[in-house]
Amino acid sequence: MRSLLRLWPQVRPVRGRLFLAVLLAVIASCLALVVPLVLKWLVDGPVSDGHAAGVWLAGGLLLLLGVVEAGVFGVRRRLMARPLAAVEASMRGRLHDHLQRLPVSFHDRWSSGQLVSRGTSDLGSLQGFLALALPFLVVNAVTLLVGCVLLLTQQWVLGLILLAPVLPLLALCSFLETRYGLAARRAREQAGDLTTMVEESVLGFRVVKSFGHHHRLTRAFRQRALRIHGTELAKARLLAALSTLLAVLPDASLGAVLVLGAVEVADGVLSAGTLLAFLAVAMELRPVVASTGSLLAMSSDAAAAADRYFEVMDEPAPADHARARLTRRAGPTAETEDRPEAAAADLVFEDVEFRYPDASPDEPPLLQGVSLRIAPGETVALVGTIGTGKSTLVALVPRLHEPTGGRILLDGTDVTALTRAGLRRQVSVAFEEPPLFSTTVAENVLLGAEDADEADLARALRIARADGFVGTLPDGVLTQVGERGMSLSGGQRQRLALARAVVGRPRLLVLDDPLSALDIHTESLVEAALRRVLATTTALVVAHRPSTVLLADRVALLSGGRITAVGTHDDLLRTCAEYTSLMGTFAGYGGGAR
Repeated sequence: MRSLLRLWPQVRPVRGRLFLAVLLAVIASCLALVVPLVLKWLVDGPVSDGHAAGVWLAGGLLLLLGVVEAGVFGVRRRLMARPLAAVEASMRGRLHDHLQRLPVSFHDRWSSGQLVSRGTSDLGSLQGFLALALPFLVVNAVTLLVGCVLLLTQQWVLGLILLAPVLPLLALCSFLETRYGLAARRAREQAGDLTTMVEESVLGFRVVKSFGHHHRLTRAFRQRALRIHGTELAKARLLAALSTLLAVLPDASLGAVLVLGAVEVADGVLSAGTLLAFLAVAMELRPVVASTGSLLAMSSDAAAAADRYFEVMDEPAPADHARARLTRRAGPTAETEDRPEAAAADLVFEDVEFRYPDASPDEPPLLQGVSLRIAPGETVALVGTIGTGKSTLVALVPRLHEPTGGRILLDGTDVTALTRAGLRRQVSVAFEEPPLFSTTVAENVLLGAEDADEADLARALRIARADGFVGTLPDGVLTQVGERGMSLSGGQRQRLALARAVVGRPRLLVLDDPLSALDIHTESLVEAALRRVLATTTALVVAHRPSTVLLADRVALLSGGRITAVGTHDDLLRTCAEYTSLMGTFAGYGGGAR
C-alpha cells in the first residue's frame, strides 16, 4: 500500500472523474445485489400465489436492473479511459524529463534496458492497476460489505457459516501476496536486463556478425529468457494457489449453507424465497471473491512497478539555481555569415579535483589540483596518456560532471553559480564518439542551438566539411540518419557532431578528439575551417594527433591527475621529455593512439 499510495499525486488532477467512475461501478455492483431481493419477492409472492401479472412485473424489473447496470458500467469505462491515459502520459513525460536532468554518473550506473522497461512496461502496469485493479478492489470491498449485511439480515446463522472462511482466507492471501510481490519485482528486473541485451545485440549487430558470435548471444539470450520463464511460472503457481483458495473455501461453505438451508426449508423454518435470495446473494458474491485473487496479483505487480518507477524518480537531480543569470543571445538575422561572433570566454580551472562516486575510498582522485587558465580567444590542446582524465576534465566545463574540489570559472564566475541552460548556451561540446539521433541531418545539427536558422545550418555544415556528403544524401539535410546515425560512416558522424558544436557560435568550444575518425584529406579540410572558428572563440581541445595539437596556441600536458607542463608545441618538444615521448607515440600509431 505504501508503494501504491505514492501514485496519489499523479492521480490527483483527475481524482474527480476517478471517484465518479468508482462510485458508478459501486452502484452497478450494488444493483446486482438487488436482483436476489426481487427473486425472493417473486418466489414468495406472485409464484406462490399464482399471480401472473406479478411474474411479468418481476421479470420487467429484473430486465430493467440489468440494462441500468450495463449502462452504468459503460459510462464508467468512458469516464476512466481518457484521464488515466493522461496520467500515464504525464508520468512517462516526468520520467523522461527527470532522466534528462540526472547527472552523467547516474546513467553510467544504470543500463538502458532497465530505464526503458520502467518507462514502458512498468507504466503500462500502473495504468492497468489504476484502470482495473484499483476501482474493482474498492467495488469488491463495498459489494462484499453490502452482501454480508444482506446475508446476515436474511438468515444470520447461515450467514455466519458462509463467512466462516474469511479469517483464514485473509491470512493465506496476505502470505501468498507477499511472495507474489517479490516474484513480480524479480521478473521485472530480469525483463529489464533482457531488454538491455536485446538493445546491445541490435546496436552491435555488425560486430556480432563480423566475429560470428550470434550463436553465443543466442544461448545467452535463451538462458535469460528461461530465467524469466521460471520466474513467471513461479508467479503463476502463486496465483493459482491464491485463486484455488479463493474458490475452494467459499464453495465449501456455500455447499454447507445449501444443505442446511434445504433442511430448514423442508422443516418449514425458512421460506423457499428466502433461501433462494440467500443463495442468489452468495452466488453474486462468488465471482467477487474469486476475482479478488487476480486483482491482488495485479496490485502486487503494480506495487513492484511503482517501486521501480519511483526508484528512478527519487534519484536527486542536481540543483539548477544560479546566483547570476546569463543574457540569452539575440535571435539570428538574415546576415548570418557576416554576423559578429559573441565575445570569447575566459576559462579558469582552480585546483580542480574529481573523484567518481563509485571509486574506492582508498584510490586517489582521478584529477587533483588541476589549475589552468585559457584566455579569451585562445585555443589550448589537452594531451596525455590513457586514463589520465582528459575527457573527464573537459566534461566538467559544461557540468556533465561536478568537481569534487576546486572550481571552474567562466568570465570570473563559478560555473556552478550559473544555470545549466545558461552555461550550455555559451559552451558547445563535440565528443570523440558522436551520438546522433534517429532523425534528420538538420535536426541533429540544430540541436546545438535552439535559435539557429537555415543559414546557421549551412554555415556549420561548411565549417565541418559536411556539406559535400550531405548534398549527396537522398533528401539532403532532411535525410533520416537512422538510429545512432549508423547509416553514416564514422567520419560523417563526427563531422555532423562538429557542425552541431559550432552552429550556435559558442563563446567556449570544448572538443574531445573530434577528428579521430576522419581520413587525412578530410581532416586537413576540417582543420582549415576550424582555424577560422577557433580564431573567434575560446577552445579546449583534447588531442590525440599531432595535427590537432598544431591547431592550438598552447598545449597542456595532463599527467598523474595534474597539469604538469604548459607551453607551445615547439617549447614542450624542447623542454618536456614526457611530451616528446607522447608525441612520438601519437605519430607512431598514425595519430590515433590514446
